[in-house]
Amino acid sequence: MTTFAPSDAPIALLRWPADADRRTELTEERRPRLLLLEPDAAPPTSWDVLEDWVRLPADPAEIEARITTLMRRLPSAAPAPLLDGDGVLRVGARWVALPPVEARLVTALLARPDSVVSRDRLLAAGWPAGQPPGSTNGQILDGRIKLLRRRLAEVGLEIHTVRGVGFVLTGQNHG
Repeated sequence: MTTFAPSDAPIALLRWPADADRRTELTEERRPRLLLLEPDAAPPTSWDVLEDWVRLPADPAEIEARITTLMRRLPSAAPAPLLDGDGVLRVGARWVALPPVEARLVTALLARPDSVVSRDRLLAAGWPAGQPPGSTNGQILDGRIKLLRRRLAEVGLEIHTVRGVGFVLTGQNHG
C-alpha cells in the first residue's frame, strides 16, 4: 500500500483485490481510499463517499483527478454532531430536541456518517419491538425521515435517500 498525502488527510492507494483486508480496516476507520483494480478484477460494490476506484493501467491524470475528488469529499472541520441521552442533538452552538424514535434513528445514522444505512437497520433502530400495527412497507420510516429532515436542517445536517437501499446522513457543507 502507498499513501498519497497532498494535505493533512492522506488518501490510501490500495491494490484490488489483493488489499481487501486493508480496505476493510480503512473503511472502519473512515479513511479515504482509492482502489487500483487489477485489469481482470471486478470492482467492489460500495456506497461509501470516501472510496473510489480506477482500473489499471491508469493514466496518472485520472488517478490524480480521483484523488482530488476524494479530498473534496472529506469532512470539513465542522463540529461533529453529538446526541445526548435526553434526545438533544448538538452541532456546535446549534441544537434541536428530538422525540425518542427520531433520536434512535439519528443514533443509527450517526454510527455510519456519510455512509448508507439500510432501511432495515433504521426500522430496527427506530422500533426495536417491531413496527406499530397498521404500518406497512416502511411507510412509518418514510414519514419519520421526512420530519427528521426538517429538524436536522436546523443544525446543518441532511438526510439523503439512496433509492431502494437506505439513507445517508451528511453535513450541508460536505454532503
